[in-house]
Amino acid sequence: QVQLVESGGGLVQDGGSLRLSCAASGRTLSNYAMGWFRQAPGKERESVAAISRYGASTYYADSVKGRFTISRDNAKTTVYLQMNSLKPEDTAIYYCAARFAPAWTTSHRDYAYWGQGTQVTVSS
Repeated sequence: QVQLVESGGGLVQDGGSLRLSCAASGRTLSNYAMGWFRQAPGKERESVAAISRYGASTYYADSVKGRFTISRDNAKTTVYLQMNSLKPEDTAIYYCAARFAPAWTTSHRDYAYWGQGTQVTVSS
């Protein structure tokens, strides 16, 4: 199985930027489609962005389209989420997830492997 560790979260002001990283170990990352999810207090976990196993296909939630960019470096076994123009409503715990398949989905139930999460807080 693959182990995932997120990093890069923190406190940022409205309009600021952060880059989240998800370091994978244990298996060949290119065997997995990857997703970034987030969960705010009292809300359900939602898909933010996803990427196919070789990066040819990506997905973005409407709420982050044009502001967030997902990418992956299979050689470095790392997936990234560049977050620009952050808003207070982006505040949440962000999770990296992997599914053993070529294509992404937006359902958290389709991802078997999860990181521990990293907190992103955007102040107004």
